[in-house]
Amino acid sequence: MTAHPELELAPTEAELALANGNPPRLVRYDPSAPGPEYRFEVVNDYIVRKPVGWKEMRIAAILDNALAPAVRAAGVGRSYQGMGYDLPGGGRRPKPDVSVLSFARWPDDRDEPDGDFVPAVPELAVEVVSPHELADTVFGKVAQYFRAGVAAVWIVLPRVGQVHCYDSPTAVRVLTRADELTGDPVVPGFRLPVADLFPPSAPTP
Repeated sequence: MTAHPELELAPTEAELALANGNPPRLVRYDPSAPGPEYRFEVVNDYIVRKPVGWKEMRIAAILDNALAPAVRAAGVGRSYQGMGYDLPGGGRRPKPDVSVLSFARWPDDRDEPDGDFVPAVPELAVEVVSPHELADTVFGKVAQYFRAGVAAVWIVLPRVGQVHCYDSPTAVRVLTRADELTGDPVVPGFRLPVADLFPPSAPTP
């Protein structure tokens, strides 16, 4: 049977290192030290590379550019790309690709903390799934977000052109390119055609 390259999962840096008998070096996160040059999250106080590609960053930018004016118009808070959160309960300190942090949870006149993670819980967390992210990791983040008090979680799946909108760990709406993504009640008035997140690729010359 012929393999389908578009369905193959790219190995992570850690998997490549382990396959070559060279375990990746773990580095503890120090908020006072310069951060690594790559995007990262923190798991059990150790720095872990956050897998992200150009396509995922483009989708996150499209979504944030659409969310930001709606968040401002609603006066509910601010939207961020790649903001890290030090969630209560310990464990993974995630950096959702896009998030909305309300003024109720972090007042606009409150000083920003040092380091890469804010000790707060966003109202909305969005994860744009990379091809080589494991399902266990994605669903583990969903569970952690809701345990911490996140109101809504959106999982964007670029390869299938879907957005999975979680209102709780067990209540999910699956949106396709034919649907509209809405922000109620977290971001009242936000509307975006799902197809806008997945613009067609330019034809190969």
